[in-house]
Amino acid sequence: MIRRRHPAADLATTRLEAFTDGIFAIAATLLVLDLTSHTVGDVGSDTELWAALGHMWPLFLNFSLSFVLLCLLWMTHVQQFEHVARVDPVMVWLNNGRLLFIVLIPFATGLTTEYSSYVAGRMAVPVAFFFAILFSRLQWEWAVHRQSVMLPDLTDDAARSSGRGALSALIIAAVVVALSPLVGSLAFLLWFADGLLTRLLRGEGISREPRGGDD
Repeated sequence: MIRRRHPAADLATTRLEAFTDGIFAIAATLLVLDLTSHTVGDVGSDTELWAALGHMWPLFLNFSLSFVLLCLLWMTHVQQFEHVARVDPVMVWLNNGRLLFIVLIPFATGLTTEYSSYVAGRMAVPVAFFFAILFSRLQWEWAVHRQSVMLPDLTDDAARSSGRGALSALIIAAVVVALSPLVGSLAFLLWFADGLLTRLLRGEGISREPRGGDD
């Protein structure tokens, strides 16, 4: 590719947003492959079919959890870029780091489903989401660092308070990783506490500010 801009120049966000949206959409779609590749076996009646589908509950559970969390991460991405006016190469590569773990989610979900009896299998999805959220957090912190250029419609206080609130996602993701070897997918129930923890970390009067990480 021929560089047409000065290497230090800031870039518009349009192509980065489109690329990111596409990666999220592909990752969410690939999640269903675990369901389509699973066979229910030989069935001879409705009762047997319902029973076979019932035995697939771990697949449906892990599919649903990963899909919902991917949607939450995408929503955070959308909220961030409502305020990000420009990006630079550092911002782009931090975003690529996030997407690296987003594209691993379908693989990690399949690993968790098939090898849930092993510690590594139970940790696959939580670890992938943790690093995706970590890179999202780092991306927002970099934007705050260049707030006058990248976040011109936010005050310094608003940008930083949003980052403090976004710590909730990173904290919960870390706790989920720690608990997943013990309780498996049940550790994801901790995400129900995200709203409360976010409000506590942000403080009063800033509940409308965007999140700076993947909640």
